[in-house]
Amino acid sequence: MSARYYKEIAELYEADQSFEKAIVYFERAVDLYQSEEVTSTANQLRQKIAQFAAQLEQYQKAIEIYEDIARDSLNNNLLKYGVKGHLLNAGICQLCKGKGETVAINNALERYQELDPNFSGSREHRLLAEVAEAIDQEDVAKFTDAVKEFDSMTKLDAWKTTLLLRVKEAIKAKELEEDDLT
Repeated sequence: MSARYYKEIAELYEADQSFEKAIVYFERAVDLYQSEEVTSTANQLRQKIAQFAAQLEQYQKAIEIYEDIARDSLNNNLLKYGVKGHLLNAGICQLCKGKGETVAINNALERYQELDPNFSGSREHRLLAEVAEAIDQEDVAKFTDAVKEFDSMTKLDAWKTTLLLRVKEAIKAKELEEDDLT
């Protein structure tokens, strides 16, 4: 009962777009759901927490949650098909956190391939790798092409689009900075 009440309070804060407060109550609900081993509901709420954390630019927190959910999902026959999506979300957060640095995302891609060998051949992996390459080359057009290609096969939701736009703006800013130096 307590977990459900915390969840309802969190949803009220979410409706008001008070994401910091929503996270607090979702985390309390998650703790209670996990203690009762209601993992599917706990994971749904953890995904919301990660989503809000990323919106609030708490990228490391979001990355840890998405990677943890992916690890947990690998051992479950019903959930293992969602692993690529969780790793994509973590990778997008990694891109935002990196602010134009590709070392972290490349290390993350290696970790994700070790975690799930199927990830390396996926569209999600290809998107993250191509975006990392575009960042490295400071090539906004290449970034845009990679995102468009992925979106044409798998529609990007508003959350992913918002975060990818943040990455694009970081590339543009880096490009302008380079132009100012010359």
